[in-house]
Amino acid sequence: MEREAVDAATLRRWLNVYATRLSEQADYLTQLDAAIGDGDHGINMDRGFRAVRERILDPGDEAPLDGLLKGVGMVLLSTVGGAAGPLYGTFFLRMAAQAGARDRLPAPELAAALAAGVEGVRQRGRAEPGDKTMLDALLPGVETLERTLAEGRGLAPALEEAAAAAEEGCRATIPMIARKGRASYLGGRSAGHQDPGATSSAYLLRALAVAVSGS
Repeated sequence: MEREAVDAATLRRWLNVYATRLSEQADYLTQLDAAIGDGDHGINMDRGFRAVRERILDPGDEAPLDGLLKGVGMVLLSTVGGAAGPLYGTFFLRMAAQAGARDRLPAPELAAALAAGVEGVRQRGRAEPGDKTMLDALLPGVETLERTLAEGRGLAPALEEAAAAAEEGCRATIPMIARKGRASYLGGRSAGHQDPGATSSAYLLRALAVAVSGS
C-alpha cells in the first residue's frame, strides 16, 4: 500500500477529467440549481474549471503538490460565483496545506489531504451531514476511502468504492429538507430535489477514481 501514490501528473489528470465532466454536465447542474438555488451552479463550476485548465494545468509545470493544489484553490476563489467558489476554493487550499511541498502522496496521505479538504468545507459552510449540501457526498466518499485503505484495499479499488459512496450520498439528498444555503429558504419545498453541490462533489470523487485507474 505504501508504494501506491499519486503525483502531480495524476492530480492534473484528475482535474482535467473533472473539468470535462463539468463541461458535459453544466446544463444539468444548472437545472438542479434552478429548482432550489440561484440556477447558476453548472455555469459557475464550468467557468471555474475552464480557468483552472487555462492557468494551472501545464503539463510541464514541476511545482510541488501544494503549489498545484493551492493554485487551483485560488483560481476557484476568483472565478466561481456564489457559495461554490469559497467552498471549492477552501477544499483545494486545505488539501494543499495537508499535502505539503512533496512530489508524491502515498495513498493514506492522499486520503488525509482529501479529508482536510472536506473539513475545510464543513467549517467554511458551517454544515453538517444531512443539511443537503456538498458535504453529504464528500464526507461519505472520503470516509469510505479512509476505511477501505485501512482494510488493505488498493488505491484504485478504494477510490472506486469512495466514488460510489459519494454518489449514494448525493442521491440521498433528494428527500432531505435543506438547512443551509439558498435552498434552506424554501423549507419543505426543497425536498424532492437533488442537491447540485452534492452532485458536483460526487463528480469530483468519480473523476479522481477515473484518473487513478486510467479507465
